[in-house]
Amino acid sequence: MRGKGKIFAISHTFGDALNYRADHATFSVPAPAASVRRAELFRESPSAMAERWALGLAWALSPKRIHGIPNLVRMCFDEFLAPNHALPDPDTARDRPAGLAGIVHDFKPATILEAYRRGLYPHAHVAPLKWWSPPQRSLLFFGETHLAKRLRRQMRQGQYKITFDRDFDAVVTACAGRRSGRWHLTWITPRVMRAYAELFDAGHVHTFEVWNEKGELAGGGYGVSVGGAFSTESQFSHEPNTSKIGFTVLNWHLARWDYAFNDGKLMTPTCQDMGFREIPRAEFLTRLAQAERRPGKSGRWQVEADLATIADWQPQAA
Repeated sequence: MRGKGKIFAISHTFGDALNYRADHATFSVPAPAASVRRAELFRESPSAMAERWALGLAWALSPKRIHGIPNLVRMCFDEFLAPNHALPDPDTARDRPAGLAGIVHDFKPATILEAYRRGLYPHAHVAPLKWWSPPQRSLLFFGETHLAKRLRRQMRQGQYKITFDRDFDAVVTACAGRRSGRWHLTWITPRVMRAYAELFDAGHVHTFEVWNEKGELAGGGYGVSVGGAFSTESQFSHEPNTSKIGFTVLNWHLARWDYAFNDGKLMTPTCQDMGFREIPRAEFLTRLAQAERRPGKSGRWQVEADLATIADWQPQAA
Protein backbone atom coordinates (compact mmCIF):
# COMPACT_ATOMS: atom_id res chain seq x y z
CA MET A 1 0.00 0.00 0.00
CA ARG A 2 1.36 3.41 -0.95
CA GLY A 3 2.33 5.73 1.89
CA LYS A 4 0.87 9.18 2.11
CA GLY A 5 2.77 11.78 0.20
CA LYS A 6 4.16 15.05 1.28
CA ILE A 7 2.87 18.37 0.13
CA PHE A 8 5.44 20.09 -1.97
CA ALA A 9 5.61 23.86 -2.06
CA ILE A 10 7.19 24.21 -5.44
CA SER A 11 8.14 27.65 -6.61
CA HIS A 12 10.24 27.59 -9.75
CA THR A 13 10.87 30.85 -11.56
CA PHE A 14 10.30 30.28 -15.25
CA GLY A 15 10.24 33.94 -16.26
CA ASP A 16 7.72 36.74 -16.02
CA ALA A 17 5.32 35.02 -18.40
CA LEU A 18 4.83 31.92 -16.28
CA ASN A 19 2.64 32.07 -13.21
CA TYR A 20 2.73 28.68 -11.50
CA ARG A 21 -0.58 27.37 -10.27
CA ALA A 22 0.93 24.02 -9.32
CA ASP A 23 2.81 25.37 -6.30
CA HIS A 24 0.70 23.42 -3.84
CA ALA A 25 0.26 20.17 -5.75
CA THR A 26 0.35 17.02 -3.67
CA PHE A 27 2.58 14.15 -4.76
CA SER A 28 2.59 10.75 -3.10
CA VAL A 29 5.74 8.84 -2.31
CA PRO A 30 5.34 5.17 -3.32
CA ALA A 31 6.09 2.44 -0.81
CA PRO A 32 9.53 0.78 -1.09
CA ALA A 33 8.05 -2.33 -2.73
CA ALA A 34 6.43 -0.21 -5.44
CA SER A 35 9.68 1.68 -6.01
CA VAL A 36 11.56 -1.60 -6.46
CA ARG A 37 8.93 -2.89 -8.87
CA ARG A 38 9.09 0.29 -10.93
CA ALA A 39 12.86 0.20 -11.02
CA GLU A 40 12.61 -3.27 -12.56
CA LEU A 41 9.89 -2.31 -15.05
CA PHE A 42 10.95 1.21 -16.00
CA ARG A 43 14.29 0.46 -17.62
CA GLU A 44 15.76 0.15 -21.09
CA SER A 45 18.57 -2.18 -22.11
CA PRO A 46 21.51 -0.82 -24.13
CA SER A 47 20.33 -2.77 -27.18
CA ALA A 48 16.78 -1.41 -26.83
CA MET A 49 18.14 2.12 -26.50
CA ALA A 50 20.30 1.68 -29.59
CA GLU A 51 17.29 0.38 -31.51
CA ARG A 52 15.18 3.35 -30.39
CA TRP A 53 17.86 5.83 -31.46
CA ALA A 54 18.34 4.17 -34.84
CA LEU A 55 14.61 4.05 -35.57
CA GLY A 56 14.04 7.53 -34.12
CA LEU A 57 16.68 9.06 -36.37
CA ALA A 58 15.31 7.19 -39.37
CA TRP A 59 11.83 8.49 -38.52
CA ALA A 60 13.08 12.08 -38.21
CA LEU A 61 14.99 11.85 -41.50
CA SER A 62 12.08 10.41 -43.48
CA PRO A 63 10.99 12.46 -46.52
CA LYS A 64 7.88 13.76 -44.73
CA ARG A 65 9.86 15.08 -41.75
CA ILE A 66 13.38 15.93 -42.85
CA HIS A 67 12.35 19.50 -43.73
CA GLY A 68 11.98 20.19 -40.00
CA ILE A 69 15.55 19.23 -39.10
CA PRO A 70 17.12 22.70 -39.75
CA ASN A 71 14.71 24.42 -37.33
CA LEU A 72 15.26 21.70 -34.73
CA VAL A 73 19.04 22.02 -35.02
CA ARG A 74 18.76 25.81 -34.78
CA MET A 75 16.59 25.56 -31.67
CA CYS A 76 19.02 23.14 -30.02
CA PHE A 77 21.96 25.42 -30.87
CA ASP A 78 20.16 28.45 -29.42
CA GLU A 79 19.37 26.47 -26.27
CA PHE A 80 23.03 25.46 -25.97
CA LEU A 81 24.13 29.09 -26.15
CA ALA A 82 21.40 30.49 -23.88
CA PRO A 83 19.19 27.88 -22.19
CA ASN A 84 15.65 29.08 -21.62
CA HIS A 85 14.04 27.23 -18.71
CA ALA A 86 10.66 28.95 -19.10
CA LEU A 87 7.79 26.96 -20.54
CA PRO A 88 7.36 28.12 -24.14
CA ASP A 89 4.40 30.03 -25.50
CA PRO A 90 2.21 27.47 -27.34
CA ASP A 91 1.15 30.17 -29.83
CA THR A 92 4.72 30.56 -31.07
CA ALA A 93 5.28 26.90 -31.95
CA ARG A 94 7.17 26.41 -35.20
CA ASP A 95 5.63 25.27 -38.45
CA ARG A 96 8.64 23.09 -39.29
CA PRO A 97 8.42 20.64 -37.72
CA ALA A 98 4.76 21.39 -37.11
CA GLY A 99 4.08 22.23 -33.46
CA LEU A 100 7.64 22.27 -32.09
CA ALA A 101 7.46 24.76 -29.21
CA GLY A 102 10.65 24.27 -27.17
CA ILE A 103 13.13 22.03 -25.41
CA VAL A 104 12.21 20.38 -22.11
CA HIS A 105 14.56 21.43 -19.29
CA ASP A 106 12.50 20.72 -16.19
CA PHE A 107 10.53 17.48 -16.28
CA LYS A 108 9.24 17.49 -12.73
CA PRO A 109 5.55 16.66 -12.17
CA ALA A 110 4.52 20.22 -11.33
CA THR A 111 6.12 21.50 -14.54
CA ILE A 112 4.39 18.84 -16.61
CA LEU A 113 1.01 19.78 -15.14
CA GLU A 114 1.55 23.45 -15.89
CA ALA A 115 2.57 22.56 -19.43
CA TYR A 116 -0.72 20.72 -19.98
CA ARG A 117 -2.62 23.68 -18.59
CA ARG A 118 -0.88 25.79 -21.25
CA GLY A 119 -1.69 23.37 -24.07
CA LEU A 120 1.80 21.84 -24.31
CA TYR A 121 2.77 18.19 -24.13
CA PRO A 122 6.15 16.41 -24.16
CA HIS A 123 7.30 14.05 -26.89
CA ALA A 124 10.55 12.77 -28.41
CA HIS A 125 11.73 9.44 -29.72
CA VAL A 126 15.32 10.50 -29.10
CA ALA A 127 16.85 13.27 -26.98
CA PRO A 128 16.28 16.07 -26.36
CA LEU A 129 12.73 15.82 -25.04
CA LYS A 130 10.61 18.58 -26.55
CA TRP A 131 7.41 20.52 -25.87
CA TRP A 132 4.80 20.45 -28.64
CA SER A 133 1.75 22.51 -29.56
CA PRO A 134 0.46 21.37 -32.99
CA PRO A 135 -1.44 23.82 -35.22
CA GLN A 136 -4.45 21.47 -35.30
CA ARG A 137 -5.67 19.63 -32.21
CA SER A 138 -7.71 16.43 -32.26
CA LEU A 139 -10.54 16.62 -29.70
CA LEU A 140 -13.51 14.48 -28.80
CA PHE A 141 -16.59 16.43 -27.73
CA PHE A 142 -18.59 13.70 -26.07
CA GLY A 143 -21.89 14.47 -27.78
CA GLU A 144 -20.12 13.65 -31.06
CA THR A 145 -18.85 10.23 -29.96
CA HIS A 146 -19.32 7.52 -32.57
CA LEU A 147 -19.68 3.89 -31.50
CA ALA A 148 -19.66 1.32 -34.29
CA LYS A 149 -22.35 -1.37 -34.15
CA ARG A 150 -19.68 -4.06 -34.08
CA LEU A 151 -18.04 -2.46 -31.05
CA ARG A 152 -21.38 -2.21 -29.25
CA ARG A 153 -22.05 -5.90 -29.90
CA GLN A 154 -18.63 -6.87 -28.57
CA MET A 155 -19.18 -4.82 -25.42
CA ARG A 156 -22.49 -6.59 -24.77
CA GLN A 157 -20.89 -10.03 -24.93
CA GLY A 158 -19.45 -9.67 -21.44
CA GLN A 159 -15.99 -11.01 -22.30
CA TYR A 160 -14.12 -8.20 -20.62
CA LYS A 161 -14.01 -6.30 -17.36
CA ILE A 162 -12.94 -2.65 -17.23
CA THR A 163 -11.22 -0.94 -14.32
CA PHE A 164 -9.72 2.47 -13.70
CA ASP A 165 -6.46 3.26 -11.91
CA ARG A 166 -5.76 -0.35 -10.91
CA ASP A 167 -2.31 -0.94 -12.44
CA PHE A 168 -0.52 2.07 -13.85
CA ASP A 169 2.82 0.29 -13.97
CA ALA A 170 1.52 -2.53 -16.17
CA VAL A 171 -0.38 -0.13 -18.44
CA VAL A 172 2.49 2.26 -19.10
CA THR A 173 4.88 -0.65 -19.64
CA ALA A 174 2.51 -2.18 -22.18
CA CYS A 175 2.04 1.18 -23.91
CA ALA A 176 5.81 1.40 -24.31
CA GLY A 177 6.09 -2.20 -25.46
CA ARG A 178 6.32 -3.75 -28.88
CA ARG A 179 3.32 -3.72 -31.22
CA SER A 180 2.62 -6.59 -33.57
CA GLY A 181 3.54 -5.77 -37.16
CA ARG A 182 5.19 -2.44 -36.30
CA TRP A 183 8.68 -1.16 -35.75
CA HIS A 184 9.40 -0.73 -32.06
CA LEU A 185 9.62 3.05 -31.78
CA THR A 186 8.31 4.67 -28.59
CA TRP A 187 8.60 7.99 -26.83
CA ILE A 188 7.67 6.39 -23.49
CA THR A 189 11.19 6.05 -22.10
CA PRO A 190 12.06 5.18 -18.48
CA ARG A 191 12.36 8.91 -17.76
CA VAL A 192 8.83 9.48 -19.04
CA MET A 193 7.51 6.45 -17.15
CA ARG A 194 8.91 7.71 -13.85
CA ALA A 195 7.52 11.21 -14.30
CA TYR A 196 4.01 10.01 -15.15
CA ALA A 197 4.15 7.47 -12.32
CA GLU A 198 4.60 10.37 -9.91
CA LEU A 199 1.64 12.13 -11.50
CA PHE A 200 -0.40 8.93 -11.15
CA ASP A 201 0.49 8.67 -7.46
CA ALA A 202 -0.68 12.27 -7.06
CA GLY A 203 -4.02 11.60 -8.80
CA HIS A 204 -3.37 13.61 -11.97
CA VAL A 205 -2.78 10.67 -14.32
CA HIS A 206 -5.44 8.00 -14.75
CA THR A 207 -5.50 4.61 -16.42
CA PHE A 208 -8.10 2.32 -17.87
CA GLU A 209 -7.52 -1.42 -17.88
CA VAL A 210 -9.31 -4.08 -19.93
CA TRP A 211 -9.17 -7.58 -18.41
CA ASN A 212 -10.10 -10.73 -20.30
CA GLU A 213 -11.88 -13.76 -18.88
CA LYS A 214 -8.55 -15.24 -17.74
CA GLY A 215 -7.83 -12.15 -15.67
CA GLU A 216 -5.10 -11.02 -18.07
CA LEU A 217 -4.53 -7.41 -19.10
CA ALA A 218 -5.84 -7.36 -22.67
CA GLY A 219 -5.79 -3.62 -23.33
CA GLY A 220 -5.59 -0.24 -21.69
CA GLY A 221 -4.31 3.29 -21.76
CA TYR A 222 -3.56 6.35 -19.67
CA GLY A 223 -3.88 10.11 -19.75
CA VAL A 224 -3.61 13.36 -17.82
CA SER A 225 -6.49 15.19 -16.13
CA VAL A 226 -6.30 18.95 -15.56
CA GLY A 227 -9.59 20.40 -14.36
CA GLY A 228 -12.28 19.40 -16.83
CA ALA A 229 -9.86 18.56 -19.64
CA PHE A 230 -8.46 15.10 -20.25
CA SER A 231 -5.46 14.39 -22.49
CA THR A 232 -5.05 10.84 -23.71
CA GLU A 233 -1.39 9.83 -23.82
CA SER A 234 -1.22 6.27 -25.11
CA GLN A 235 -3.23 3.07 -25.56
CA PHE A 236 -2.48 -0.57 -26.33
CA SER A 237 -4.37 -3.71 -27.34
CA HIS A 238 -3.34 -7.31 -26.89
CA GLU A 239 -6.69 -8.52 -28.24
CA PRO A 240 -8.91 -7.06 -30.99
CA ASN A 241 -10.69 -3.81 -30.07
CA THR A 242 -9.79 -3.96 -26.39
CA SER A 243 -8.32 -0.45 -26.35
CA LYS A 244 -11.46 0.86 -28.09
CA ILE A 245 -13.65 -0.84 -25.50
CA GLY A 246 -11.71 0.67 -22.62
CA PHE A 247 -11.52 4.03 -24.37
CA THR A 248 -15.29 4.07 -24.81
CA VAL A 249 -15.80 3.35 -21.12
CA LEU A 250 -13.38 6.16 -20.27
CA ASN A 251 -15.18 8.65 -22.54
CA TRP A 252 -18.60 7.66 -21.15
CA HIS A 253 -17.35 8.49 -17.66
CA LEU A 254 -15.67 11.73 -18.73
CA ALA A 255 -19.00 12.83 -20.20
CA ARG A 256 -20.82 11.76 -17.03
CA TRP A 257 -18.33 13.70 -14.89
CA ASP A 258 -18.84 16.88 -16.96
CA TYR A 259 -15.45 16.97 -18.63
CA ALA A 260 -15.34 19.34 -21.60
CA PHE A 261 -13.42 17.10 -24.00
CA ASN A 262 -10.83 14.39 -24.48
CA ASP A 263 -7.68 15.72 -26.15
CA GLY A 264 -6.17 13.17 -28.52
CA LYS A 265 -3.48 15.66 -29.67
CA LEU A 266 -2.93 14.42 -33.24
CA MET A 267 -5.56 12.73 -35.37
CA THR A 268 -5.23 8.96 -35.71
CA PRO A 269 -7.48 6.44 -37.51
CA THR A 270 -8.84 5.25 -34.14
CA CYS A 271 -9.63 8.80 -33.02
CA GLN A 272 -11.29 9.60 -36.33
CA ASP A 273 -13.42 6.44 -36.14
CA MET A 274 -14.61 7.38 -32.66
CA GLY A 275 -15.68 10.93 -33.51
CA PHE A 276 -12.68 13.11 -32.73
CA ARG A 277 -12.30 16.20 -34.89
CA GLU A 278 -9.56 18.72 -35.45
CA ILE A 279 -9.80 22.33 -34.34
CA PRO A 280 -7.25 25.15 -34.75
CA ARG A 281 -4.72 25.77 -31.99
CA ALA A 282 -6.24 29.13 -31.03
CA GLU A 283 -9.67 27.60 -30.51
CA PHE A 284 -8.17 24.72 -28.55
CA LEU A 285 -6.31 27.08 -26.19
CA THR A 286 -9.51 29.04 -25.58
CA ARG A 287 -11.49 25.88 -24.83
CA LEU A 288 -8.67 24.55 -22.64
CA ALA A 289 -8.59 27.74 -20.54
CA GLN A 290 -12.32 27.32 -19.91
CA ALA A 291 -12.14 23.57 -19.27
CA GLU A 292 -9.28 23.56 -16.80
CA ARG A 293 -11.26 25.83 -14.47
CA ARG A 294 -13.81 23.04 -13.99
CA PRO A 295 -13.37 20.86 -10.89
CA GLY A 296 -12.74 17.61 -12.75
CA LYS A 297 -12.82 14.28 -10.92
CA SER A 298 -10.55 13.95 -7.89
CA GLY A 299 -9.12 10.84 -6.26
CA ARG A 300 -8.79 7.36 -7.68
CA TRP A 301 -11.37 6.73 -10.37
CA GLN A 302 -13.91 3.90 -10.26
CA VAL A 303 -16.03 2.44 -13.06
CA GLU A 304 -19.67 3.36 -12.43
CA ALA A 305 -21.54 1.28 -15.03
CA ASP A 306 -21.28 -2.10 -16.71
CA LEU A 307 -20.34 -2.62 -20.34
CA ALA A 308 -23.88 -3.42 -21.45
CA THR A 309 -25.10 -0.07 -20.14
CA ILE A 310 -22.30 1.84 -21.82
CA ALA A 311 -22.85 -0.08 -25.07
CA ASP A 312 -26.32 1.52 -25.19
CA TRP A 313 -24.86 5.04 -24.91
CA GLN A 314 -26.52 7.48 -27.32
CA PRO A 315 -24.17 10.51 -27.25
CA GLN A 316 -26.27 12.68 -29.56
CA ALA A 317 -29.14 12.59 -27.05
CA ALA A 318 -26.93 13.88 -24.21
